[in-house]
Amino acid sequence: MELIKLIYKKFTRVEEFLTNFFLAAITVLVFLSAVARTVKHPLNWAVDLSLLLFAWEVFLGGDIAVRNTKLIGVEVLADKLPAKVQKAMAVVFFVMIIAFCLFLTYFGVKLSFENTKRLFQVLGISYSWCTICVPIGCFFMAVSSCIKINEIIKTPVSAWERKNREVEA
Repeated sequence: MELIKLIYKKFTRVEEFLTNFFLAAITVLVFLSAVARTVKHPLNWAVDLSLLLFAWEVFLGGDIAVRNTKLIGVEVLADKLPAKVQKAMAVVFFVMIIAFCLFLTYFGVKLSFENTKRLFQVLGISYSWCTICVPIGCFFMAVSSCIKINEIIKTPVSAWERKNREVEA
């Protein structure tokens, strides 16, 4: 079990590095593309590469958001409920995320296979390299959601009650 935790920790570091790198690369590519267009020497490949990196950025970043529980929520209402209900709602919420992510994983794989012959206009690579980020990212999000459910279940209700008191203070 410790080996799995170590591998997962290294995976999360790689994922965070990649999202940071992709964001920096997209910024540089868009800037260079704009400058090159201004001087009448457009970098047509920069748009396609930015699109590819952005797609991966979104889905890998989504996994980071799920892992760090940085998701949109209506806590004003949920914080008024008893701690047991909050805990149950959190589990239901993550089960819904898992169901949706597995749905997208299944259909994302199908979409990726359907896009094998479609090419990026300038890059000359299959558009599947872009669409495969959907099932991969969603699978990672489902795994992170399962880990979150495990953490929620292991957390005693008293810890939820303490959290509520801290929020009120």
